[in-house]
Amino acid sequence: MAFSLFDSKGVRVEDQRFTWRDMVQKPISKLDDDAFTRVRVILMNGLEQEALRFGHMAARCNADLRLPLAQVRRTEQHQCTMVNWLLAADHSPLETTIGYEQVAIEVTAAIAQVEPDPYLAQVYRFGLLEDFDHMYRYAALLDRLEGKDANNILQSYTDILPGRPTIEHHRAPQDDLRNHYDRTRAAMLTKLHALTIVAGEAQTHNYYMNIGPTFSDPLARQLYAEIASVEEQHVTQYESMLDPTETVLEQWLLHEAAECYNYYSCVEQETNHHVKAIWERFLDYELGHFHMAAEAIKAVEKRDPAEIITNDFAAPLQFRSQRDFVRRVLHNEVDLRTDGAAFVPRARESAASLHYRTYINSDGSPSEAVSAGYIWSPGTEMTRKGTASGVMSTAPGPISP
Repeated sequence: MAFSLFDSKGVRVEDQRFTWRDMVQKPISKLDDDAFTRVRVILMNGLEQEALRFGHMAARCNADLRLPLAQVRRTEQHQCTMVNWLLAADHSPLETTIGYEQVAIEVTAAIAQVEPDPYLAQVYRFGLLEDFDHMYRYAALLDRLEGKDANNILQSYTDILPGRPTIEHHRAPQDDLRNHYDRTRAAMLTKLHALTIVAGEAQTHNYYMNIGPTFSDPLARQLYAEIASVEEQHVTQYESMLDPTETVLEQWLLHEAAECYNYYSCVEQETNHHVKAIWERFLDYELGHFHMAAEAIKAVEKRDPAEIITNDFAAPLQFRSQRDFVRRVLHNEVDLRTDGAAFVPRARESAASLHYRTYINSDGSPSEAVSAGYIWSPGTEMTRKGTASGVMSTAPGPISP
């Protein structure tokens, strides 16, 4: 059903309190909970991390906003902790990585289908095929290192197939920048979509940068280094969609609206009753933050926040398998490349990107090595005759550091 940001004031920030025990809730089950509960947990952790990053950045540029932003950030910090701690310790770092890529695939695909700006919808489809290939490479690594089937995490919602090959994702910086939306003309949903995907991709980049060095396997370390670099490119791509002329207060209001939109979407679709109660609580908290930002817009810029938040949320973001859409995009657009902000056929790809890619791959490609001979088949956590895991027709060893 439709949801209005202006109909409820939510919970005042002064009343948003936590204790340590309250903050660390019972985690979800890796196998018993629906995979989309994990998708929502990971996505909302990314939104909360983005809120913290933005709040700190904005405070560095505006002395008058430092106190209200500090008040909101304190709650955002504790919300972020409660959400992230819902991930259970029975997830290995690689299994969590599979979860992160499922978020990137399913959420980006859901947004791409309802994005009102055709160019930005193309941006989402382009990035989608790269995250799709990352899933395949990490699934091969999970099989190689732990003998596990990635589908235990994915629960058959997401295919494990090659996408646009990761070896071809490496582009010159000028070929990762996109045309931004116009703040005066873009649909509100366009702005919220962009902030949602920026948050998710930035979180993924940070996770890979932090977890990659903890592996002892040389190929795993190199694979995380390679894909972390692509994730930085993705953050560059998606944040370049944001209109740089938006004021700090306008950005703050949109960040709070994006959190409300995503928590509302979680509330509407969550199947774990314990987790749903957290989403409901935090939606009320974010409504309180939204109205703080709205009052700041009125007081400082003398603007009506309804000029920015132009309509209600007509429907939630859809947390469900997007397999058919992803397969169509894979079939139709896997050979797209970039030349500046334009999407072009492979033959017209930027010479700068070809030059950059040739050098960075000159000592070998971790993503190619890890998946050599890998074809996903179900049940690879069970040892079979003929191969160590049942799917590696050749078992690649570490590549030279």
